[in-house]
Amino acid sequence: MFDGILGYIIGGAIIGVIARLLKPGADPMGWIMTILLGIAGAVIGGMIVGGGLLGWVVAIVVAIVLLFIYERFRGGKTARRT
Repeated sequence: MFDGILGYIIGGAIIGVIARLLKPGADPMGWIMTILLGIAGAVIGGMIVGGGLLGWVVAIVVAIVLLFIYERFRGGKTARRT
């Protein structure tokens, strides 16, 4: 069980970093949030297609989508604050 959890944390960190590198624009978030979004992408990607290379690709795409969603709910840099 520990190996699975540790694998998701390490894989989530890698997926989160790759997603942040591929997503255009600045992402003003810390490493913990990057890892959490990467883990979420890995879990959702794993549920959609399973493991293997396709699972990694889908996990990265899902993590990029989650970055856009996070940025949207957080307000992003383009949101006006009054």
